[in-house]
Amino acid sequence: MFAVEMQGITKRFGSLVANNGVNFDLIQGEIHALLGENGAGKTTLMRILYGLYQADSGEIRVKGKPVSIQSPKDAIRAGIGMVTQHFTLVPTLSVAENITLGADGALIDPVRLEKEVAALSERYGIPVNPSALVRTLSVGEQQRVEILKALARNARVLILDEPTAVLVPQEVEVLFAALRRLVNEGLSVIFISHKLYEVMEVCDRITVLRDGKLTGTVNKTDIDQPGLARMMVGRESFGVTRQGEREASTPLLVVERLCAKGKKGLAALSDVSFNVEAGEVLGVAGVSGNGQTELSQVLCGMLKPTSGAVKVAGQDVTHAGPAELSEVGVGRIAEDRHASLVGELSVAENLVLDQIERFTRGGSLDQAAIRKNAEQMIADYQIKATPETHTRTLSGGNMQKVLLARNLSRNPRVVIAAEPTRGLDVGATDYVRSRLLEQRARGAAVLLLSEDLDEVMALADRIAVIYDGRIMGILNNKDATVEKLGLMMLGTPLERLAEAMEEKRDAI
Repeated sequence: MFAVEMQGITKRFGSLVANNGVNFDLIQGEIHALLGENGAGKTTLMRILYGLYQADSGEIRVKGKPVSIQSPKDAIRAGIGMVTQHFTLVPTLSVAENITLGADGALIDPVRLEKEVAALSERYGIPVNPSALVRTLSVGEQQRVEILKALARNARVLILDEPTAVLVPQEVEVLFAALRRLVNEGLSVIFISHKLYEVMEVCDRITVLRDGKLTGTVNKTDIDQPGLARMMVGRESFGVTRQGEREASTPLLVVERLCAKGKKGLAALSDVSFNVEAGEVLGVAGVSGNGQTELSQVLCGMLKPTSGAVKVAGQDVTHAGPAELSEVGVGRIAEDRHASLVGELSVAENLVLDQIERFTRGGSLDQAAIRKNAEQMIADYQIKATPETHTRTLSGGNMQKVLLARNLSRNPRVVIAAEPTRGLDVGATDYVRSRLLEQRARGAAVLLLSEDLDEVMALADRIAVIYDGRIMGILNNKDATVEKLGLMMLGTPLERLAEAMEEKRDAI
């Protein structure tokens, strides 16, 4: 029996067709993966099912009956719940209050509510502390609260949008165990992802979208990862990885006991020390919000540290601004590409934005030189644009190529790359990664800050783990495992790693 059927779903945003006549069905009691590149239409399709968007055409049936879903309230009434990548919890309320928020008497009898939530938690095998304040919970614990919130509203279909994106490996294991228990309880789960190995581990059937169209639906037992890759992107493999081991070399970027405060004046970095050698990629792994943003901002000259030192090729640049860092050979690929580019300016203008003095003649901009530079960069970096194109009209991948061209074309000594592939599709991701490895090959020191653990393990020679603004330790890639890195991302220092792993095995 189908829990949900979606027939001929089409959704347009202006001239963009996000879903083009898509068919999707969910069997009761299965975990069904919805797979595809970024921009393939996965999230749009599920937002239509949850009532956040309305389809331009097509039909939705729940348990065989046509339904009209005009809002999330309609979806909840039909037994559909959704947990998005960005949680909708109130940090200052307790777990029980968040789960029952909006229900009758939700703030009248907290003791009764906590008992009800505890019973719900036990029934589904999803552990939470009903009395804990949400602001004190880890990301994985908050996700469990979101799932229980949906179940408390009698959801029989649960949509999970990229649920592992914010979790460390150990939390992913807990999530998968919870999903299997939910299916045993008769629920049906839609699992949106782009990670093939996770899909193959936890899902029963897989539907693949490409460019807003249905590529096909297959049983997991009838396909392998290369086959899924072919359905997604038209070829059997993707994923750029570093090749070969490197020899020890000269440190080009040295960070010594760096401390800095975040936006709210609270300590964001505490005694951070590491170095990056010539011809090396040093990856910094960690769950979002543990100091990566502040570290990137300090190294890009956008945030002044409170203490410590930063040196590039022996030169102290601790308090240098962006222009000075460019002069000493630092290429900066900032975390927010939109903040690093001026959308209303042309591609040509953005490509010279931080070196405008090189294109000034007699106090005026040399437009011919700016255009010639843009034509060269557009060709070299395969940017789908003309020099006159407004940057705001570019795709995320082409915006990132503009940043790469601006910063890497000058062959910097040091490259700071913060979340360089966030939000990019598979093709653009491969392109960016290959460009970073080119910098490694020519002898630059590359610092890669990424919340994508797969990316860090694919590109980095050594991996530093940051937790609560501190470096837990640095591992050589050949010694790093998902288990080790996961424990360090949860706050286990390198010196306690062996002990923590032994404790985990004993607990099992």
